[in-house]
Amino acid sequence: MKAPRHWSLAAQIFVLQALVALVVVAAGSAAAYQQVRGAGQDQATQRVLAVAHTVAATPQVVTALGTADPTAVLQPLAEQVRRETGTDFVVVMTPQGRRYSHPDPAQIGRQFLGTIAPAQQGRDVTETYRGTLGPSVRAVVPVERDGAVVGLVSVGIRQVTVAQAIRSRVGPLLLAALAAALLSGVGTLLVARRVRRQTHGLGADELRRMYEYYDAVLHAVREGLLLVDEAGRVRLVNDEARRLLDLPRDPTGTHVTRLALPPTLRATLASGEPRSDELHVATARVVVVNQARARWQGRDVGTVVTLRDRTDLEALTGELDTARGLADALRSQQHESANRLHTVVSLIELGQADRALEFATEELSVAQRLTDAVVDAVHEPALAALLLGKSAQASERGIDLAIEPGSLVPDGVAPARELVTIVGNLIDNAMDAVSATEGPRRVRFAAGLDDGHVVLTVSDTGPGLPGPDPMAAFRRGFSTKAAAGGRGLGLALVTQSVRRLGGTIEVTGPPGARFDVRLPVPAGDR
Repeated sequence: MKAPRHWSLAAQIFVLQALVALVVVAAGSAAAYQQVRGAGQDQATQRVLAVAHTVAATPQVVTALGTADPTAVLQPLAEQVRRETGTDFVVVMTPQGRRYSHPDPAQIGRQFLGTIAPAQQGRDVTETYRGTLGPSVRAVVPVERDGAVVGLVSVGIRQVTVAQAIRSRVGPLLLAALAAALLSGVGTLLVARRVRRQTHGLGADELRRMYEYYDAVLHAVREGLLLVDEAGRVRLVNDEARRLLDLPRDPTGTHVTRLALPPTLRATLASGEPRSDELHVATARVVVVNQARARWQGRDVGTVVTLRDRTDLEALTGELDTARGLADALRSQQHESANRLHTVVSLIELGQADRALEFATEELSVAQRLTDAVVDAVHEPALAALLLGKSAQASERGIDLAIEPGSLVPDGVAPARELVTIVGNLIDNAMDAVSATEGPRRVRFAAGLDDGHVVLTVSDTGPGLPGPDPMAAFRRGFSTKAAAGGRGLGLALVTQSVRRLGGTIEVTGPPGARFDVRLPVPAGDR
């Protein structure tokens, strides 16, 4: 037989509840018995006291106490009262305690056994005392005439009689206790069966070990894990999921629609529909979301959501795309430079040295003016390099990318990586937008200081953002390959960077689209 500690949790609960029920029923029965016993004693005391007062107030008793032979009248009267009231003795005596009546005639004339002093002074006496008939509950009251005590009356019920009356009440009490025990047993059995179903018959040690392993695994995995029940409430979340989604310490029980997440991510979690490798922008991270239905024994129990961090990967991907674009532009420039070099050499061979010098100087002047304009406007080398690269890309794609004269981006306004993310994504989106148009393809970049902020502006001549609310493109936070113009994730990353820097972003249009980013300038750099 298994030791109790190895029993299933349901068995342990059943035994413990059964023991508790037995103890409660036994204690309740004992308390009820004591209460019945006390009530029986009190009832007997009140009964003998009432009979004694009635006898003491009877005119025959008062009159007989003044005669020469009180016993002749009092003995028959006392026995009649005893039989009619169901008491065990009715004794009428002198104030000194000499009996005039008694159930045993041999006791008449003898001294009464018990306390009579208070009654001699006109007060009632009740007590349990062992007399000639054994232990009894008795009362002694005075018989008064004209204010004087002329006799005493004692009425008693033997303890045996009181005990019999109490025993007659114990039967129903035991039946009630038995019924309570049966109900407790049935209830305990039902609870144990329910616990067994819910714990699958596992013991306390097994459940403890399972919880410890489950908790250790849950917090050790590198992926974020979120379990949402059928009602849409969060039931389980690990540390990585809290970090990626910036959730409160214990969101358990919170409905997913009340979490501080972007609307599209909330809608995805609330839908419960299967999702595979969807990119979402959370409050501060870019995450890959996978969602699947969770089933147990053929029954839906909710959805399991896994989250992977792609913030750094997306940033690196953007930088890689920029580098690839720049490399493509450089290759194009290489071919263009080779063509120009061949032109210069051919002019020299044709004896047009002056024309060759003029042609070469003109090309160098255009490139130098662009470089000087970018360097003068942008003090951050990484951003300046980005703008030069984007200019080469735009030229290759037949797009007019211009930097407004007088533009200024002071050094130290923001980390270089954040500036590259913001400006690079906005220019990429603008060039993608104008590439699909038939009209002029122009993109403009401007920057300047305004009331302690640097304002970065990117505008284009494209079709503008669709829909009545252009800002929806930033709140969407979701992108697929089918997203028009690739405007989903890139703009969401821009918004993320702007928020981290404490800035704001606004968009206007159509016609075209204009993005204005305001970033606070540190006090020492103003």
